[in-house]
Amino acid sequence: MKTSSGRFFEDYQLGEVIRHAVPRTVSGGERALYHALYPARGALYSSDEFARACGLVAAPIDDLAAFHLVFGKTVPDISLNAVANLGYAEGRWLKPVWPGDTLSAESTVIGLKENSNRASGVVWVRTRGLNQRGEAVLEYVRWVMVRKRSPDAPAPAPVVPMLAKAVPAADLVVPEGLDFTRYDFDLAGEPHRWGDYAVGERIDHVDGVTIEEAEHMLATRLWQNTAKVHFDATQRPDGRRLIYGGHIISLARALSFNGLANAQMVVALNGGAHANPCFAGDTVRAWSEVLDIADTAGPGVGAIRLRTVAVKHGAAPYALRGDEGKYAPEVLLDLDYWALMPV
Repeated sequence: MKTSSGRFFEDYQLGEVIRHAVPRTVSGGERALYHALYPARGALYSSDEFARACGLVAAPIDDLAAFHLVFGKTVPDISLNAVANLGYAEGRWLKPVWPGDTLSAESTVIGLKENSNRASGVVWVRTRGLNQRGEAVLEYVRWVMVRKRSPDAPAPAPVVPMLAKAVPAADLVVPEGLDFTRYDFDLAGEPHRWGDYAVGERIDHVDGVTIEEAEHMLATRLWQNTAKVHFDATQRPDGRRLIYGGHIISLARALSFNGLANAQMVVALNGGAHANPCFAGDTVRAWSEVLDIADTAGPGVGAIRLRTVAVKHGAAPYALRGDEGKYAPEVLLDLDYWALMPV
């Protein structure tokens, strides 16, 4: 038997380290395709000259493109037989990724818990993305519901990891050399500085994008994500391909440009939930709430903590949860992250 059906819940062991296959050398092609797939317009990732004026050697690869590349490496080992990707925590971007870098990934199993139906279980992993020098460029925890091969298979004792509710501002990594003291607001696209935002402020990003089947499948293939539910229409009873959650993350982040154009770099992922499934034909819109602001050691660089919520058409303004405390059915994504912004 030379083919593999992927791992099932009973195949994971607490503490095991999984080295994921197929390292990937990044080129400018990833940036071009990322900007074609999403309405991404962040100046720092679009222009070498803008990036140099901000103290970097050139424009790095978009932070979420790096995340997708690393995430995609993990799918054959972690979520090939997933029912759903449930959430994220303790994510940090540690070093910029540059064209020419080669990325690989490894994950450590930090939690396991069988579901009461015995047909699936939740697996928690801590994943690190590494460059060709073995340096960690990003890390994050995610948990995913994975099918069991057999409901009768014995399950390990449940272990649910304790995870931080947010990455402390003191633990944010400002890229070496980043300097916003000569930041060009005209070229960036908006005049709003870090100090112009108040905790509790909400921003409607106005614009929307209708998802097409071909685009989300191209995006998911670009990241080498092999999860069956994104490609094989027979994997779901309704015969529909599930949109990769990272596709929604990037759409929401790109849509947030209108109102948050100067939130240039995502540097931490505090938490995230894919609240409801998304399918081709859905129109995605986004709004954000300012959760916190903090100083950093970078010259002219402040940190802003944001909740960005992606919703589909028909959602009420700033929709999030219903009367019972559950996510409203129109909510697709609830993402909590830190970004760097000029003061």
